[in-house]
Amino acid sequence: MKAEEFDTKFDNGEDITEFIDLSNVHRPGYEQKSVNIDLPIWMIQALEHESKRLGVTSDSIMKLWLAERLDKKIIPE
Repeated sequence: MKAEEFDTKFDNGEDITEFIDLSNVHRPGYEQKSVNIDLPIWMIQALEHESKRLGVTSDSIMKLWLAERLDKKIIPE
């Protein structure tokens, strides 16, 4: 497919995902990196309690709370 045809399909709002290789797509600044953190037992218990109450993982809660605290200002868009 020529670039002009691709652009026309995109401009017309057609689905162009079949023409794009999404296997290597990533969002800069959102790559994952594991970290280890030591927490007091009471924090872990409180976190587990809250995660069960909300029906989500402890990791999800920690990511959300950290993002809220950091106000997402350091994460590039």
